[in-house]
Amino acid sequence: MAAAAAPGLGITRAVTGYFDGRSETSLDPDLRVFVSDLARPYGLPLREDLLVEGVGHSYEEMAEGLLREALADGRPVDLLILAFDTPDVRPAAPSSLALSRSCPGEPLSFALCDQGTAAAFSALRIAAEYHRTGACRRAVVVLAEQTTLHHHPHVPVELPERHCAVVLVCEEVDGGGGLAVRQQSTADAELAAKTVRAEVQELGAGASVLLGAGLDFGPEAGPEFDGATAATPGQPFTGLWSALAEQLPAWRADGRPLLAAGLDRRLGILSTLTLGAGP
Repeated sequence: MAAAAAPGLGITRAVTGYFDGRSETSLDPDLRVFVSDLARPYGLPLREDLLVEGVGHSYEEMAEGLLREALADGRPVDLLILAFDTPDVRPAAPSSLALSRSCPGEPLSFALCDQGTAAAFSALRIAAEYHRTGACRRAVVVLAEQTTLHHHPHVPVELPERHCAVVLVCEEVDGGGGLAVRQQSTADAELAAKTVRAEVQELGAGASVLLGAGLDFGPEAGPEFDGATAATPGQPFTGLWSALAEQLPAWRADGRPLLAAGLDRRLGILSTLTLGAGP
């Protein structure tokens, strides 16, 4: 008889929220100071029009209600990671620390950024590593993006169409249902397609596939990608994860393995997430 798979950290719940309007922190005078300090070394001019108008949404305000919904059972959380690509509009204390107050258990919390769309995968990989230490049985990964950049970028960037946050609840699961993240340096679409195809084949027939930013393989992609789900359009950072949140209940009911993949061509990072089918 084969040995039972060791418990791993799996995604057991995912909640998505879209938000309109702005946060009052977008009018905080300290935001101008904060953005100026960040942009000055690179000679990037500020978006004075946006700073005067007050545009953008706080990640704390976006995620706190979603956390209460996702953690309504009141069981303690050991770790909270906030990951983002577009900068927050909160100029004071990090939103990750503020969000920890919305979680039972006073979890260790920190933020992860400057990795483009790969930051979401990195956050899940770090959560899984914390679980392996034995110090984390329940983690929450918060993914957020807001529509405003308060300085001119040095190269064109895609900004989201809507403010959005996704909360992923990660808990210890038995029977091979845990998550695994792989990341490698490449900006080559052909190599990315080959790598993702191999991982889909490794999961076997019936696996669900979610393709995120940078992974439009076209009609020559091969049968492994038939029926693949694309990321929610207009949301470069959260689009993959809002699609995962929509699919997760059906995937769990069917007991199908899942692969989610994204390619950040600007930074040259291919990331894949696999979720086992469980028992």
